[in-house]
Amino acid sequence: MSLPPSAAGIAAGYAFTGPALDLGALLWDGSCLPRAQVRIPLPVLNRHGLVAGATGTGKTKTLQLIAEQLSAHGVPVFLADVKGDLSGISAPGVSNAKVASRSAEVGQQWAGTGFPAEFYALGGLGHGIPLRATITSFGPLLLSKVLQLNQTQEQSLGLVFHYADRKGLELVDLKDLRSVVAFLTSDEGRSELKGIGGLSTATAGVILRSLTAFEAQGMSDFFGEPEFDTAALLRTADDGRGIVSVLELPAVQDKPQLFSTFLMWLLADLFHDLPEVGDTDRPKLVFFLDEAHLLFDDASEAFLDAITRTVRLIRSKGVGVFFVTQTPKDVPGDVLAQLGNRVQHALRAFTPDDQKALEATVRTFPDSAYDLEELLTGLGTGEAVVTVLSENGAPTPVAATRLRAPESLMGPVDGAALDRAVRESALYGRYAQAVDRETAYEKLAARATEDVVTAERPAAREEPGKAGKAGKSGEPGKAGKPGKAEEDRSVVEQVVGSGMFKSLARSVGTQIGREITRSLFGTARRRR
Repeated sequence: MSLPPSAAGIAAGYAFTGPALDLGALLWDGSCLPRAQVRIPLPVLNRHGLVAGATGTGKTKTLQLIAEQLSAHGVPVFLADVKGDLSGISAPGVSNAKVASRSAEVGQQWAGTGFPAEFYALGGLGHGIPLRATITSFGPLLLSKVLQLNQTQEQSLGLVFHYADRKGLELVDLKDLRSVVAFLTSDEGRSELKGIGGLSTATAGVILRSLTAFEAQGMSDFFGEPEFDTAALLRTADDGRGIVSVLELPAVQDKPQLFSTFLMWLLADLFHDLPEVGDTDRPKLVFFLDEAHLLFDDASEAFLDAITRTVRLIRSKGVGVFFVTQTPKDVPGDVLAQLGNRVQHALRAFTPDDQKALEATVRTFPDSAYDLEELLTGLGTGEAVVTVLSENGAPTPVAATRLRAPESLMGPVDGAALDRAVRESALYGRYAQAVDRETAYEKLAARATEDVVTAERPAAREEPGKAGKAGKSGEPGKAGKPGKAEEDRSVVEQVVGSGMFKSLARSVGTQIGREITRSLFGTARRRR
């Protein structure tokens, strides 16, 4: 039976000659047409994309479906597993009546298949190989987003990083950063930033309090060594399939600012490490940024500009980025304009705000043969409106699509099996154990102890009358007590107030200070 003329026109737009991913079958006039397959050409997947839709409409299964086929074509994939149900991609799916029905409807030859996967966890919280970054590598822009600093505070933090970079002071963890901030507001260190605009005591206080609160929430585990090498995300398995890297986030899903920013760090690190490759027959990596709206909430202008430029430029390095969120309006227009592939699941229009979001979404699609406003509110679970870039880079016709069923397990694998897979990974031994080597903080703390001991010895031999002259009261013969401000000073503050820190910074800075360079996001170039 031939297709209706309008449906045939849409189907012709997806009749690609080269390798492509199969999304599903065309929906037209209430019917599913298995002869009209909706696909995405493999070479255009580095042109980025958007997977959007209301909660419960099937976005996660769409990610799983696309990731499976990318892996089968030898393309590595990165997935952020916010809800904990993507680990099943490593195990074969189980057939049931629902899967059989969907497969028959869309013309899919379904076969349960597991795919090679690695599992990671931020700082080792949860099931997965611990993923950490050093403060130096993370950079001031991303850290400001995590700490929720305003623009002025963000700029001041940038000065702190600039100083540390220039002096060759690698900031490995949070206590290293605290020590440098404290030094730059001390009498000894204040002059260090005079030439480029100083760091006010009030702003430094806000930064230090934010760091303290951040640590109190158990966040310090995410910063340190060994730092994760993002080159591990580009691997393929022995059989040639791409490895699916799954970042397990259920243990930190209540810290959205943290995990969304860490996802951007991974992408930024890849950006300035990978060489230019131009257009290729397949991407080097496809990276899915889940809960993408969290990246843009309350983001500074500098942060948004960095995202926009990174997305625009990373395409030429062979990396495709898919933003996953509820509506296109969650993504700034400058970023949305660069997303050539769109899979839009159903939207709800229960409130006036929902209606506005629906109308805004419709306006982001090219003209089509559908009434999109009506269609988007009537789509069922596992159905979506699709438009992608064709092999020649032109947009395909808008196609309502019933999506295929994933062939891997649609749900989480058993916790014990997940832990076993993590321990058996070749990367586990490299990243499992945190390393706290001697850095600026430890060196300064050790020197502080020596200074205190040295200062106390002659004081103990002084005559009572002479000791009294240094007393708080200033009266002869009375031993004075230190003021409360002096008692409250931490070891780090005592150290950075001394000339030793300054001399250490200068000596180290002359050796390696010039080696630290930063990318669009202010992330540091990795030393390999």
